[in-house]
Amino acid sequence: MPNTQLTAVLFMVLSMVAYQISASFAKQLFEVLDPLTVVTLRLVFASILVILMFRSWTILKKLPQLKWKYLLLYSGSVCLMNVLFYASLGRLPQGIAVGLEFIGPLMLAFFSIQHRGDYLWVILAILGVGLMIPWQDANASNFSYLGAAMALGAGLFWAAYIYYAQIVARQNIGMHALSIAIVLSALVLLPISAVHNSTALMQFEYWPQALMIALLATAIPYALDLKALQTLSKLSYGTLSSLSPALAALAGWLLLKEHINLLQTVALFCIMFASVGVTYSASKRMKNLQ
Repeated sequence: MPNTQLTAVLFMVLSMVAYQISASFAKQLFEVLDPLTVVTLRLVFASILVILMFRSWTILKKLPQLKWKYLLLYSGSVCLMNVLFYASLGRLPQGIAVGLEFIGPLMLAFFSIQHRGDYLWVILAILGVGLMIPWQDANASNFSYLGAAMALGAGLFWAAYIYYAQIVARQNIGMHALSIAIVLSALVLLPISAVHNSTALMQFEYWPQALMIALLATAIPYALDLKALQTLSKLSYGTLSSLSPALAALAGWLLLKEHINLLQTVALFCIMFASVGVTYSASKRMKNLQ
């Protein structure tokens, strides 16, 4: 595998690990704060982090020349993806929420197929996600149809995020696009959250946890995603992202004591095998083109 391809894959894996750990921390914080407050605090702190990380004040003079259509679509996708996912996470086990959300990027990968051999990897990933979700427990107390609808909506905006992130990544503003997206999302959610529950928003004792979630869920993963998308195709990114449900189930098991059954264990292997397969396939085609 070429070094650039291997580096992009490594960026993605690190991004997903950080994000799933943060989701477990966020779910623990839901015991004292509502999901909207948590996601708002996360994005506010993330705005500060990414501005400092990327010195984004240097982009101020270029703002009038930017292609705002795609930046706004990218920013809107980031905002709605996060709000809907956190809302679903408050109603569903982490593995189920992430499994349902992942249908979005999987469909993007499916529609991006250009070689018949790649259908095998995408179908295998879909099978893995299907086995990951405990359909037989649909009427159980830990399953919410509203939560499932929110997770699917989050998946739709995740697919939009992937699509527009690739376009934004090719602009000449680098990581400043991430800063713009997160700052705009925070500015939109802050007044809404203040009206919704201003008391919760100002409970300072929970700000350190929100800052940690912001670092693990926003600043690190989105920066790594933008780097990865400069190299990976939509198909490779979408199918490699199939590791997310597996990592979510693992994080839920380790941090939230959510157990993995036999079918979910089989699903882990299906998903991981699909991820390895699509990466190898993309790498092989790249070598043939050289």
